[in-house]
Amino acid sequence: MTERSRLTDRPRLQIALDSFDLPSALGPLQKASANVDVIECGTILILCEGYRAVRVVRALYPDKPVLADVRIAEAGSKIARLAFEAGADLVSCVAGASLTTIRQVCKVAEEFGGEVQVELADEWYDPERARRWREIGVQHVIVKRSRDREAAGDLSWKPEDLARIDELASIGFTVTVTGGVSAQDLPAFAGKPVGIVIAGRAIVEAEDPAAAAAELQETIAEVWP
Repeated sequence: MTERSRLTDRPRLQIALDSFDLPSALGPLQKASANVDVIECGTILILCEGYRAVRVVRALYPDKPVLADVRIAEAGSKIARLAFEAGADLVSCVAGASLTTIRQVCKVAEEFGGEVQVELADEWYDPERARRWREIGVQHVIVKRSRDREAAGDLSWKPEDLARIDELASIGFTVTVTGGVSAQDLPAFAGKPVGIVIAGRAIVEAEDPAAAAAELQETIAEVWP
């Protein structure tokens, strides 16, 4: 993934699979896979199906980067190792994890040639801590509009969200945006150094997942020409 990110400034499209079982996840994925760049085995899917979800997706799509969205908070080396042994290319940590935990995850990721991302919470952001993450080997950071924030009716992307993208990219991270992202949301990020766009429900719950993913790719090309 790192090599590809150096070759293009256009964000990659990541599909988030957060179904309660593998058949429900694989159906939309099979339809949309040609139009997505990264496959995420989401937290809910892994909680329900275990690392089997990662192994199955890895076997079916050997040429696609796979993220195990395990949101590591502690036991970093053990959880990261399980994810990478299952075939993940990336694992996720929560922003509140200790630096010791994140360092453990980065060490295991290096052993497997994998990558690490940290997912920011709505109310949690410390630029100095983010710099430490980068120093110890984290490559990716997620700026999100949380599912709970959406449920509360807050569908906006705030100025502070957009400012975080600039600051985190300047530190050296690949910045991912997520949170109910649709094609209609993407113009809000015009000119921003976004590396990955995550879309879950916009693709998985679409009547035509392939068309929904294609529309997102087309919009990405328009917003980041």
